[in-house]
Amino acid sequence: MIAAALAAAYLALLLLKAWLALRAAGRAPKPAGADLSRVVIVQPVLSGDPGLETTLADNLRTLPTARFVWVVDEDDAAAREICGSSRDQFAGTRIEILVVPPPPDGENPKLFKLERARVALGDDVLLVLDDDTRMPAASLLALLDGLDRSALSTGLPGCLDDGRWPSRLLAQFVNNNAALTYLPLLNILPPVTINGMAYAMRSGTVTAIGGFGSIARSITDDLAVARLVMATGRTICQTASPVWVQTTVRDGRHYVRQMHRWFVFAWLLLRRQPPGVQALVSVLHGAPPVLLWAAGAVMALDPTPAAIVAFAAALVLRALVLILLQLRIYGRAVHQPLFSVASELLQPLHILHALLQRTIVWRTRCYRVRDDQTFEAVP
Repeated sequence: MIAAALAAAYLALLLLKAWLALRAAGRAPKPAGADLSRVVIVQPVLSGDPGLETTLADNLRTLPTARFVWVVDEDDAAAREICGSSRDQFAGTRIEILVVPPPPDGENPKLFKLERARVALGDDVLLVLDDDTRMPAASLLALLDGLDRSALSTGLPGCLDDGRWPSRLLAQFVNNNAALTYLPLLNILPPVTINGMAYAMRSGTVTAIGGFGSIARSITDDLAVARLVMATGRTICQTASPVWVQTTVRDGRHYVRQMHRWFVFAWLLLRRQPPGVQALVSVLHGAPPVLLWAAGAVMALDPTPAAIVAFAAALVLRALVLILLQLRIYGRAVHQPLFSVASELLQPLHILHALLQRTIVWRTRCYRVRDDQTFEAVP
């Protein structure tokens, strides 16, 4: 009976989140066509990901009328070479390579690059796009439509994998949680942060709120941008339109580092929220993995037929809910049952790791994080 009760509690939370996510997604209007030639896609580029050149090329093919600005560190010869090669291959596309010095110690390297690009822009729409992220044209149109109602619009991340087990684990974490994390709270609260992988703003708005330089000392660039927008009384539009990220995860150690960085950032975000929001987030997102662990442990300790059936039913219904939600959000199912369950069961360990270890690895760089505005580079 205990296993059945735990499995039922898990499913109740999952179904509640899925219903709230679908409710929020259903309110999104269908975007109309737009002139993408006024869109400037700014991408801070950093070498270290084997898929970098492929991802840059995919966006160039998908959004050929947009203008691209790639911001590269002057000491990153590999990134400069990749950007130069891509520009040569797509000679008909508007591509600018902006080479910048390393950021001062204590400044966010991504925000530092974005500010250098911002001062060179005209009166255009600015799309900030991570260098491992693909932007479908339909999703960009949805973001532009969101700017008619809000100062900033952002999409939902979906993750592609390269077939290796660490990459599949990471992809399932994103695909399990993106819609269930960003959308449900929209029924109750305005967005508390943004998906920093892809978001759009008008250049004039960025200038009016002080530019990226005013928040350059924040390690969590997505949270810092969201707070800056909201602090000036402006609003954020969270769309249900997907953007696709593919980060090459080389091995188990690389997977742990990536997840550790994400969970440290999530913890910094949660600390900034009022107690009521902290409690709500803890119940909706912290409790399910614990309940799934508990149901599995009870079944393993006392494997009665009722316990086994309850746990198996919970896993089957979980898969069905996630598949249906992914079909609605992504237009296709990206569910891999074994890796999906494993990624959820690993979440409590990632939370514990983030609480105990505050030194993160960001591709080729390492930072010691004390809070979201106090960090330093370490060897």
